[in-house]
Amino acid sequence: MKIGILQTGHSPDNFRKELGDYGEMFTKLLDGHGFDFEIFSVVDGILPEAVTQADGWLITGSKHGAYEDHDWIPPLEDFIRDTYAEGRPMVGICFGHQIIAQALGGRVEKFANGWSIGRTEYDMEGEKLALNAWHQDQIVELPEGAEVVASSDFCAYAALAYDNRIWTVQPHPEFGHDFIDGLIRTRGKGVVPDHQLEQASAALGGPIDNDKIADKMATFFKENRKERA
Repeated sequence: MKIGILQTGHSPDNFRKELGDYGEMFTKLLDGHGFDFEIFSVVDGILPEAVTQADGWLITGSKHGAYEDHDWIPPLEDFIRDTYAEGRPMVGICFGHQIIAQALGGRVEKFANGWSIGRTEYDMEGEKLALNAWHQDQIVELPEGAEVVASSDFCAYAALAYDNRIWTVQPHPEFGHDFIDGLIRTRGKGVVPDHQLEQASAALGGPIDNDKIADKMATFFKENRKERA
């Protein structure tokens, strides 16, 4: 099964070589599930020609906001709507979670209550899972047809399901503690409040459930697979 990865941002330059770019992180996260991958650098203006180029699609995180004015965002939203209409499975992570909701009629904004970073616990369909978060933007209005499947005290819409077509999560199952540590030391300084950076740093090394989310993603893709034309 081929998964097309729509890369909507790049990891920080100063540790990309060591820890990988966002597309590579997902190929590592889903390694062992029998997938083939092709990465499309959407943030650089490279989009697939058709939704049938892969059996399923995954949209990565990004430093950009879904509501920002970038040339590549409207074509990406069109691609999301086409994929949804065609019924090919799609997964979105963080920015991917947000841009899918926006494309389908929801609303995303810079959250008035600030940031969520580092190890965070979520209630996912009755199961407590811990994942690394790094976001200020949030979905604040759901699109029609979206079902909430996970939440936290800070993030009401932490994971969404759209029938058997789309499954999205706000936190980052592709981020290990080493990546969060790098963000704390680079992108976080002067942007995220110091006390939150300190709390996230103190939580480094705590157990996280990246593998469980990887299994959920893989199962979603396989159960809802559509053959390429």
